[in-house]
Amino acid sequence: METQTYIVCVLLLVAHSLTVANPIEKSKCECDHTKLINRGAFPGGFIFGAASSAYQYEGAFSENGKGMGMWDNFTHMYQDKIVDHSNGDTAIDSYHLYKEDVKIARDLGLDAYRISISWSRILPGGTIKEGVNQEGIDYYNNLINELLANGVEPFVTILHFDIPQALQEAYGGFLSAQIVADFLDFANLLFQQFGDRIKYWITINEPWTFSVYGYAYGLFAPGRCSNWQGLNCTGGNSATEPYVVAHNQLLAHSAAVNLYRNKYQALQKGMIGIALISYWFEPLDNTNENHKAKDRALDFMLGWFMEPLTLGKYPENMRVRVGDRLPEFTKEEINMVKGSFDFIGFNYYGAIYAYNKPNSSSFSYTTDSEIDITGIDEAANDTLDISKAIKDEIRKDYIHDHLCCLHEAFEKYGVNVKGYFVWSLMDNFEWGAGSVNINHGGGRGGKNSVSSAGKNGHDHCEGNHPL
Repeated sequence: METQTYIVCVLLLVAHSLTVANPIEKSKCECDHTKLINRGAFPGGFIFGAASSAYQYEGAFSENGKGMGMWDNFTHMYQDKIVDHSNGDTAIDSYHLYKEDVKIARDLGLDAYRISISWSRILPGGTIKEGVNQEGIDYYNNLINELLANGVEPFVTILHFDIPQALQEAYGGFLSAQIVADFLDFANLLFQQFGDRIKYWITINEPWTFSVYGYAYGLFAPGRCSNWQGLNCTGGNSATEPYVVAHNQLLAHSAAVNLYRNKYQALQKGMIGIALISYWFEPLDNTNENHKAKDRALDFMLGWFMEPLTLGKYPENMRVRVGDRLPEFTKEEINMVKGSFDFIGFNYYGAIYAYNKPNSSSFSYTTDSEIDITGIDEAANDTLDISKAIKDEIRKDYIHDHLCCLHEAFEKYGVNVKGYFVWSLMDNFEWGAGSVNINHGGGRGGKNSVSSAGKNGHDHCEGNHPL
């Protein structure tokens, strides 16, 4: 299949409002933010969807043969790492309520729904040798079939931040190149079991987040970072481990793409890509040093993955500053990684200002780029009762404005955008932030952004966020 590059946009659950003294310029988007955005404004075939992930949604953490995942272990062992000390043991119980989830997606008029597959639910011991959990296979077959029966296209993510704890304990998970073979076996099993119905595969979600939050700051599982950072981590080395983990994710991704293209794509006629993440960065002011800082910020977040995928090498800014701590690709690996996508998913949360900050003598991913950032997040208020929490006007405006600018991107500049997936279909377990606005025992209800969409039927595309 000829490679086709396109972008799938995913937005964060909570809107961000960034303010800073003397910003150098206003928004570059010139569209009318007051106008109604509807399907008719977008090209035919444009996909409107919502996204989810297994650990954040499913619950049933030890039911029907599922093994312990890395996030199960992390939330149980290190409760202080989670703001409200909660976990995903139940999450929003999609394992038992998946038919309700699908009905919500259908009734909202979504074209597609992005899910991820729990590695430890399919392979409790992490490997084929340790056994396949048929009940896990059955669950995802049921979910996929339910989506298709309701006219909703499933997009499937193979890895969304969580691996079997067995592999973490056996060899350190993505710290070891051994993970590439085990990930490939897992992907192969998924292609075999579900590939006759899945036309869109995403190998890995946000490899930057997995590498940096898990191995540079210790905020996400497995909670590793250098001791000198004083972040109460479980061990680790922020100067080397984030780069090793990112490298092995790129190798695992490209191995899975190579397998799919060579063995399955011609018959199953699907597409395969990866979901990256980046903020957009602007220089804090017009000084030359801060313009360069902005470029470095993009290189150390987006370029870190995009340049290997398109050029077969890491950005020069990284190679110069990280030196021999940055792994190198062999010639064979370059050939495998370069061009290993049919599409690029781009998870976008907001924009932020970057400025130059010379490095200290302590090496870490957190200091290697020699930049700092500034801005103010408008965070969620999880103490609100349901009657107030459903009044999500900020989210509604955020999504509307981004759709407006997205429309301008392809209308005015010809950007090849093929779809927009909002994060998320429902409030859920938001990793280190804990259980954000989860209405346990209260059923699934709609926020104002849903009722707003409903006023105009399925042709009106704004935020869709049931509780």
